[in-house]
Amino acid sequence: MKNTKFIFVTGGVLSSLGKGLASASIAALLETRGLKLTILKFDPYINVDPGTMNPGQHGEVFVTDDGAETDLDLGHYERYTRATYSQKNNYTSGRIYDSVISKERRGDYLGGTVQVIPHITDEIKTAIQSLANDVDVVLVEIGGTVGDIEGLPFLEAIRQFRHDVGKQNILYLHLTLVPYISTAGELKTKPTQHSVKEMRSIGLQPDIILCRASQMLPSDIREKIALFCNVDRDAVFTAQDVDCIYELPLRFAAEGLDQKIVDTLGLETKPVDVTAWQNLVDRIKNMTCTVHIAMVGKYTSLPESYKSLNEALYHGGFNAGINVKIHWIDCETITDEKAKDMLGGMDGILVPAGFGSRGIEGKISAIRYARENNVPFFGICLGMQVAVIEYARNVAKIQNADSTEFNVTASEPVIHLMERWFNERTQTEEIRTSQTDLGGSMRLGAYSCRIKNGTLAQNAYGQTDISERHRHRYEFNNIYRKPLTDAGLKLSGLSPNGELVEIVEIEDHPWFLACQFHPEFKSRPLDPHPLFKSYVDAVAKYAKKK
Repeated sequence: MKNTKFIFVTGGVLSSLGKGLASASIAALLETRGLKLTILKFDPYINVDPGTMNPGQHGEVFVTDDGAETDLDLGHYERYTRATYSQKNNYTSGRIYDSVISKERRGDYLGGTVQVIPHITDEIKTAIQSLANDVDVVLVEIGGTVGDIEGLPFLEAIRQFRHDVGKQNILYLHLTLVPYISTAGELKTKPTQHSVKEMRSIGLQPDIILCRASQMLPSDIREKIALFCNVDRDAVFTAQDVDCIYELPLRFAAEGLDQKIVDTLGLETKPVDVTAWQNLVDRIKNMTCTVHIAMVGKYTSLPESYKSLNEALYHGGFNAGINVKIHWIDCETITDEKAKDMLGGMDGILVPAGFGSRGIEGKISAIRYARENNVPFFGICLGMQVAVIEYARNVAKIQNADSTEFNVTASEPVIHLMERWFNERTQTEEIRTSQTDLGGSMRLGAYSCRIKNGTLAQNAYGQTDISERHRHRYEFNNIYRKPLTDAGLKLSGLSPNGELVEIVEIEDHPWFLACQFHPEFKSRPLDPHPLFKSYVDAVAKYAKKK
């Protein structure tokens, strides 16, 4: 068994400092050194998972191959590394407490008094240890900010962990803020000092301090932080604001952050190799054309609601030197009459996933505009379902076409809740009804799809058998296959048993494709998803012809 090392990443002063991106960038550098690693995210909120949380409040729900609904930081981890993560890589307070309570109800604690220490902290430590087999490094990110009451059990658990596995196997990295006060013309270290003081008050002494700042920290500021925070001078690093998030591995490597980590942990590795990241950033900084894509959704007030989707669109243009500009458009503001004014300047239109009836008619108007005006269109998950409804109403002349998600008594339910379907992962038949719990009624995780030859999808993928991740409840109603295909809708991707419609297209259009799955979850900057590459290429061609 390997002598696994553990890196714990905490944050102070305020939220949204970038712990997820910092953790992912560190992991990317360690991976280039030949280390095998995994990443674990702890979220202190009480929800069992983010699956039922409003994206406008919490951001995107990232779905793994095994069907786990996880924090969006797992998307960062997968985009920056070669690893694929699972349910074991994301725990919330709710999930930890739920496990402990279930054990207490079963009598596992033999009637003992169940407390935060040791029972909750032991459960947290067990989650960490469960990932330690056959990896060199487990990197653990603690969500929230030091000082938050809900995060205390996690901080206590990682304090104890040092005693469990030995201090030589542990590294604590603390991310803080060093603000620049323009009126004084100074960088201020006091927030960092207070943040580290809070850490030390609960028994945690950072080994490395990573300072988020608008500019590189001068040597006198680093020395001051080192002195007051009780760390070595060479253990203070700058996490400087960057224009492109994929520069972070380069910045950290240039500062020697990864070298400090491997030296502190006594790891023997290859030299760091950032060639791929440097080539990527060079391409990003030398893009030759710009395209404008309208993303017509309902969570437009918080772009992180579509974090993976935004990044996948950017990835789609990287190799071809295409700069993608996303315009978030509230679907509730669009009508057939307003569509030309709102979408006429766009080079592409995309309708993303979502739940509920709000804004559906606006999405239908946007799709109709894209179809009738030959604007490249991409529909994802709900975007596919709405595209089917639009086609049914306006081309197949099924005037009352609708989804039972929006209209339970729909007379023409071209999209409906399929009550029986085959789960290929469990090899069992699933039964779901409108009374099934929200999470239990969804098709979650990776499922296979078989693509028909000679289709847009097959041309993009270059193959006919694929696997993609899903997160949805409602399906294409097979009763309407014939009338829709007779009207020209192409069902280009089906489940292996032919039961589920996964991809639809229309011909005689520059690019019109909609899929039931979420291809954005598998796109990476160094390996863009084929559908996004194909779509952005089509958008660029359309832009040149305008």
